[in-house]
Amino acid sequence: MSELKRLSPQQSRRVNALIRKECCNCFDGNCILLDDGESCVCPQLISYSLLCKWFRAAVLPLDKLLFAELYQSEDKRRCSVCGAAFASTSNNVKYCPDCRKYITRRQAAERMRKKRALVTK
Repeated sequence: MSELKRLSPQQSRRVNALIRKECCNCFDGNCILLDDGESCVCPQLISYSLLCKWFRAAVLPLDKLLFAELYQSEDKRRCSVCGAAFASTSNNVKYCPDCRKYITRRQAAERMRKKRALVTK
């Protein structure tokens, strides 16, 4: 995890939200670690790269999907519907969280349709 990762705009927005919400060193957008009497803007908030070692080690693993997207390419799985990469702890997961809801509802509807067809015969 030593190399700098270049972030897409979507990833950067997710990182910024994660910093403001979870990072204990970020206070009102300023970095406490870099504070030497004057307030210093957190460099992670104004950059499209992962600069802060504390963020990479302690805060980024809290967002499992983003962490997997950036660092664990071998642990990522591809959704069989939309092709998006997602993190999974189970071997039998086939769908990303966004598609999972849609697929589950569609499969339940199909199952009930078959059940009703058997009852009416």
